[in-house]
Amino acid sequence: MTRNASDYSLKFLGTGSGGQPDMGCSAAVLELNQQPILLIDCGYGTLSAYQKHYKRLPQAIFITHGHLDHIADLEILTVQARLQEHPPIRLYVPLNLITLLHQRLATYPGAMAEGGHNFWQSFQLLPVTDAFIHQDLTFRLHATRHHQPGFSYALHLPGVLFYSGDTRPIPEILCHELSGQERIFHDCGLQPNPSHTGLDDLAREYPPALRQRFVLYHYANEQAAATLEQAGYQVARPGDSISLGTGSNP
Repeated sequence: MTRNASDYSLKFLGTGSGGQPDMGCSAAVLELNQQPILLIDCGYGTLSAYQKHYKRLPQAIFITHGHLDHIADLEILTVQARLQEHPPIRLYVPLNLITLLHQRLATYPGAMAEGGHNFWQSFQLLPVTDAFIHQDLTFRLHATRHHQPGFSYALHLPGVLFYSGDTRPIPEILCHELSGQERIFHDCGLQPNPSHTGLDDLAREYPPALRQRFVLYHYANEQAAATLEQAGYQVARPGDSISLGTGSNP
């Protein structure tokens, strides 16, 4: 099956950094014809934003990494899914992150006051390594630079989008692994640190033609967003739905 990428969009539920709640935790939904295909991350506040917009629970989720601003609402989701007798929700998790995810969310006793519920009962856990197929689309994973090796992963739908997750600059990926058609959604705040990209990093690490395809997210607040825009970049804000161009994905 081939779908025109002009039918696709990326809906941002939040665009903020973990320590700054003003813009919500960074999370986005890949849509086809404005209908959700895949939720990317599920930090605190994400589930409420998803339900407010789509009037239902997510059907499938991809987790970029195990920080709580990207996974915390999975605890609420497992309870809501159980109470609604919802079918298991597909949870695509990079293989290296499964133990961490289990330790952080699934080992706490008494997930529900009513008892008799295991965190994993609400999910269909689908471990992924280099790639996975969801709704006839082939997604690729790329390990990014966040804290330590194998800790965080970008999501890549060739010809359509690249979503960096939390990362330092990754020119070795963006300059060599993309088709040239993807919109690139990149972690960027004003100041760099050992785990995140800063504004000055972009011009130093990436060629101008590549930077023209960037949409920036994971920044501190509206003032930071305005500064990123003044530097010439497109910036995602909570609630934005961004078209994904004219490429295709088999």
